Amino acid sequence: MGIYLNPGNEQFKASVNSELYVDKTELIKYTNSRIGKDRPLICSSRPRRFGKTMTVTMLAAYYSKGCSSEKLFEGLKISQNEFFEEHLNKYNVIFLDIQWMYGNALEEMKRNSSVKIVSYIQEQVIAELKREYPECVRDADISLPSVLANINILTKEQFMIIIDEWDCLFREDKNNEKLQREYINLLRGLFKGAPSGAFLKMAYITGILPIKKYGTQSALNNFREHTMVSPRQMAEYVGFTETEVKELCKEHGMSFEEMQRWYDGYFFETIGHVYSPNSVIEAVDSGEFGNYWSRTETYESLMMYIAMDFDGLRQLIVDMLGGLRRSIDVESFQNDITSFRSADDVITLLIHMGYLAYDNKAKEVFIPNEEVRSVFLRAIKNNGWDAVMKAIHASEALLKATLAMDESAVAQMIQEVHMQNSSSLVYNNEISLSSVIALAYYSACKDYILIREMPAGNGFSDMVFLPKHTSVKPALILELKWDKTAEGAISQIKKIRYVSALKEYNGSILLVGINYEKKSRKHQCRIEKVEI
Repeated sequence: MGIYLNPGNEQFKASVNSELYVDKTELIKYTNSRIGKDRPLICSSRPRRFGKTMTVTMLAAYYSKGCSSEKLFEGLKISQNEFFEEHLNKYNVIFLDIQWMYGNALEEMKRNSSVKIVSYIQEQVIAELKREYPECVRDADISLPSVLANINILTKEQFMIIIDEWDCLFREDKNNEKLQREYINLLRGLFKGAPSGAFLKMAYITGILPIKKYGTQSALNNFREHTMVSPRQMAEYVGFTETEVKELCKEHGMSFEEMQRWYDGYFFETIGHVYSPNSVIEAVDSGEFGNYWSRTETYESLMMYIAMDFDGLRQLIVDMLGGLRRSIDVESFQNDITSFRSADDVITLLIHMGYLAYDNKAKEVFIPNEEVRSVFLRAIKNNGWDAVMKAIHASEALLKATLAMDESAVAQMIQEVHMQNSSSLVYNNEISLSSVIALAYYSACKDYILIREMPAGNGFSDMVFLPKHTSVKPALILELKWDKTAEGAISQIKKIRYVSALKEYNGSILLVGINYEKKSRKHQCRIEKVEI
């Protein structure tokens, strides 16, 4: 048993023995299914604190010859699988934590300036291989792929390679192109074609970023990639599912509705809602809901990205702060943190970092939950977004005015937000008005679920604010008009029977009609109350 070659199972054992362990061992069914198949190479990228390290330590504990893990997995879901024992502790595993190795290399460089990071990584692994296979490894060997190929030729043994934080060098040393190319060349030697095909049994690598692209091609295009944009078979294992969160809430006496508000929002078509694992565990462990994201990420990174000068980027952020979804193109992103060409590239990076969620079917992006929304607010607070912050601070007063049915106050407040947050290019269109209304009612997210284009009666209501179970406030139906009348908006709500869409809701409903007159740049508002 070594640090890199055939590690033990101590780290995963500590996770299993913790009070708040959630069993994700069925992921092993998928990795087992790739053994002995064409391209047994898996890359799973997901944000910080989404269980990446627990996954790789689980895989190492299951596959490594350096430990005996039958009792450790006893009672866990994978132990019921028919192929459980076939692969249990049967393989030579090389386990690399690139973040840890990178830090060690930097410390060595302080003592010896001639140390090279990629060479250091290879030297550490080769030293352990030499102790295990002294007849196969020479003192002069410096190439890890060559050493593994030679061991395979002489012994016929194969290796599983598991890498945590595979993209660390692209994130921590983002402007060092020479280092990145040296690292990519190492990965190519390990994973891309002969002779790696002979010595490689399977590979599983995980990080935040998908594999780097050069132009339109991936540097390692033989990997099966699972990302926050397209998780594929890994969707169930990216975060906690709704069922898992409900069970945790029930077991520990936590409010599931509050857990939803704070940490839900990521969504994959095949499994539905996905929750941020670290935040859920922190909330259950402490017994308090709050922003645990900021304890694992710096605001500086988010501030830097959303401040980039790309046309449309700020408007996209404003729209999403208001609870809206926006269509973007995620295909042009080069999978690094320097090669940005458009606002869509920046937004795509934020998806991979977990700051935004993505609906792959609708091709839409949105802010997932209250926790991440609070991170955005802190990031923009002192970053030249004064008009946005003013609108958000005023949103509580707008909601109060709406609930009080103060039509003139509502019209005036919306007008101020509209003028301050719509660029001259998009001010005079319905998309801009819809975006502004959502931002103006920002504080409503605490008590309401915002539904846009909700099927209702014989059409679609523009916006419906449906009270959460914990709220006693009335529901709101907003209809927006352009160069017409606020009275006409109210009439449309009644004529098309928008209220019928809320037949499961019992209580008061405020019908809110808002019209924007393009010529005068004035807003009008009418509010009526109905009971169902």
